[in-house]
Amino acid sequence: MGRNRLEAFSDGVIAIIITIMVLEMKVPHAADLAALRPIVPIFLSYLLSFVYVGIYWNNHHHLFHLVRQVDGRILWANLHLLFWLSLIPFVTGWMGENHFDRLPTAFYGGVLFCAGFAFFILTRVLLARHGHGSAIDRALRNNRKEKISMAVYALGVAMAFVQVWIAQALYIAIAILWLIPDRRVERALAESPARD
Repeated sequence: MGRNRLEAFSDGVIAIIITIMVLEMKVPHAADLAALRPIVPIFLSYLLSFVYVGIYWNNHHHLFHLVRQVDGRILWANLHLLFWLSLIPFVTGWMGENHFDRLPTAFYGGVLFCAGFAFFILTRVLLARHGHGSAIDRALRNNRKEKISMAVYALGVAMAFVQVWIAQALYIAIAILWLIPDRRVERALAESPARD
């Protein structure tokens, strides 16, 4: 089975996720700058989530350039990732509406952790399908970055109950870590014959 339908479906779901997030920002009824003040936390949570969804889309896109074929396990692993990404608009809105309160911030980190773990599972399923020595194996053999990210997300969840700003700083730090597409995949793409 080819990868094109999986990629197209994933792209569509991610586009809907971003659309839902932006629709959660309600337009103020007044025309002055003071009317924007109440939506600042909502905008900031949207901005962070937009960056996260963009990071997942970007890395998913790069990763699937190395994929030769997909099977049922890969389809389900991809759906698992999309499930957790689809919860981002909910936790984004909850956190923004409640001005980064502890519980919504912890839930936000929990969804980030689960999305990160789902992406990790997807990479392991792809590795199992493509085997040792494949371009995916060369790109993803070292998974230290993924493990560090999940550990920091878990720490962020715990810190949300101690100091919310520390949890937010940890979430931002991991976003910065992943902002540039995975260089391991970039190197494997450069070493592999052109596919598209």
